[in-house]
Amino acid sequence: MGTIKVAINGFGTIGKRVADAVDAQDDMEVVGVTKTGPSFGCELAIKKGFPLYCTFDDKERISLFEKKGYGCSGGLSDLLSIADVVGAENLEKYRSAGVKYIFQGGEKHNLTGLSYTSSANHMENLNAEGTRVVSCNTTGLSRTLVPLFEHCGSLKVECTMVRRAADPGDSGKGPINAIKTVLKVPSHHGPDVMTVKPEIEINSLAVAVPTTIMHVHCIIADLPKGHGLSTESIIEMWSNTPRVIIMNGADDRIPTTAEVMEMARDIGRKWGDLHEIFVWEDGVKLVGDRLYYFQAIHQESDVIPENVDCIRALMGVEEDWRKSAEKTDSAISTYYST
Repeated sequence: MGTIKVAINGFGTIGKRVADAVDAQDDMEVVGVTKTGPSFGCELAIKKGFPLYCTFDDKERISLFEKKGYGCSGGLSDLLSIADVVGAENLEKYRSAGVKYIFQGGEKHNLTGLSYTSSANHMENLNAEGTRVVSCNTTGLSRTLVPLFEHCGSLKVECTMVRRAADPGDSGKGPINAIKTVLKVPSHHGPDVMTVKPEIEINSLAVAVPTTIMHVHCIIADLPKGHGLSTESIIEMWSNTPRVIIMNGADDRIPTTAEVMEMARDIGRKWGDLHEIFVWEDGVKLVGDRLYYFQAIHQESDVIPENVDCIRALMGVEEDWRKSAEKTDSAISTYYST
């Protein structure tokens, strides 16, 4: 197969990051990105050299781009006609165009009947017509729970999600001076893990807090008898898992999410992103068969490399998720450092 032609339908918080990650790969090409109308995001797309399209096929809407001085290559149908795979909304249009599609975690699993995260079910998505890359929280849970499940053969999990109230660029959400409980029990986060790894028994609670920089998961996992693990061996397991970072909050002076994100900025990540799941080493403790730990999720970026791996799965070009992850992460690292 030649270069995979990828369309990004929606060039916002996730879309602009996915576009960069795809652009970094030597087996993929961004053939176009869409905006609903002329805005600052158009400037970014043009600066990057990504062909700009309108989310709609309406000629009047398309003409608005030209009036504002943005070269628009056409509507969504024009973009789909040259793409192999597309990310975002508008399922029926994708199917009619015969284009493979990837939805994001904000959509329901039953929209596609198939969900994806690299470590959990890459093979199940191989050559599929379309799927949904699960949310940032589900991705984070999968990264640390799937290795445990694969070692133990079974797992029972209870977790509390301490959620950021909004993304940094979203000024229209709260709470401002409150902790907001999510009164749907369980919250959707735990059961969503079971869309990619149904064998893991998991429930979750969630609260939203007035911060914009990361989610924190407080996790209790019951391991089966005879698991043969220790606190140290679990930390080593995660250290050898792609896209997981283990650091000591006290020794490394990273006690809060503020320092975690400062670290991401210091290592030169674009937008200060942290694609990896951050686990506090000194917050991991196995007591008998019960494991306690904390992890932090950068909600804007942990799903970005998953989208790239997902493209390879749908196109059937790489069966081994670890090989895809290595290729994806190496390309992104090189792209961002140049």
